[in-house]
Amino acid sequence: MIDRLVTTVRRELRSHVDPAYRQSAQRFFHEPVKILGVRTPRVRKIAAKCYLGFSRKAKKKEIFLISEKLLSSGIQEEQTIALAWAGRQVKRFEPRDFQTFERWAKRYLTNWASCDDFCSRVFGPFLLKYPALALRMKVWARSKNLWVRRISAVGLIVSLRRGRQLPLAFQLADLLLTDREDLVQKGYGWMLKVASNVFQKKIFAFVLARKNRMPRTALRYAIEKLPATLRRRAMVRSQNP
Repeated sequence: MIDRLVTTVRRELRSHVDPAYRQSAQRFFHEPVKILGVRTPRVRKIAAKCYLGFSRKAKKKEIFLISEKLLSSGIQEEQTIALAWAGRQVKRFEPRDFQTFERWAKRYLTNWASCDDFCSRVFGPFLLKYPALALRMKVWARSKNLWVRRISAVGLIVSLRRGRQLPLAFQLADLLLTDREDLVQKGYGWMLKVASNVFQKKIFAFVLARKNRMPRTALRYAIEKLPATLRRRAMVRSQNP
């Protein structure tokens, strides 16, 4: 069943390739990516259509196996479908699934789009369901893999939108504070920005205390939702750090 379904997905995707879109989509990535050139709304429709054919009888383990096979191709559209299907299993998530998700993060996610899709559809809901496991993100924040480091921050966004995990978010931001990778800076800056919707004063105080060390990219992301007066204060560097 697994091989047959993967073949069906790939056939459906390749029947909707748009070469012009493939060329334009490459511009959004600095790193090498594999893109067929299927527009995202069409990819979502293919994901839903193919999922209906097997989901009612399939076990979570089978769906994860199919998802991993699609993830392993490295093709953006196949990874989108893989993560959409895995995310549909949220009610069946168990703590032991952490090991599966950690393997996926370390082996298959190699650009910002797949990382963020993973966080919003799969890993973020998982950490919301099992908040104690989010503490492991402090280990991920020290990883040599820049994508794992980005996920350590972006993975908390689902929880932060619900007013949870702020202390851990601050710990992660401190661990990632001077990271040299632009996409990691944007990742933890985004995390702080989302938290500012719920914890405005605390985020401002956190940023203000670190504004002289925080890279400008991260700083701008973090304060984007703050009132203009607070943004101006945060952007002014102290003369005597």
